[in-house]
Amino acid sequence: QLQAFGGGLVQAGGSLRLSCTASGSIFTIYTMYWYRQAPGKQREFVASITLGGITNYADSVKGRFTISRDDAKKTAYLRMSNLKPEDTAVYYCKADILARIPAKRSDYWGQGTQVTVSS
Repeated sequence: QLQAFGGGLVQAGGSLRLSCTASGSIFTIYTMYWYRQAPGKQREFVASITLGGITNYADSVKGRFTISRDDAKKTAYLRMSNLKPEDTAVYYCKADILARIPAKRSDYWGQGTQVTVSS
């Protein structure tokens, strides 16, 4: 199970940090992702971080967003700075997880957290 936290209302130019925590019988969490979906638009990739710490970002957020992870806490973070009104969306986390019992590797999605940036 994945739970995302940290969304809210912020003025343009402000910052927020999102968290995504995994729980349950987990052996390994491989790549962790953040996606977002704005009203009337398709869900889009925002950022990812591999088990080894390699990061990847959508062009629209490069230089403004930073993804990180704390494997001891089974948590990924998305630090968002210099936020723009076009960043307004529901943000979802996803993780590629190898569960212990049963031993199965699957993608899991969190429930989403709303980020609203006012101009």
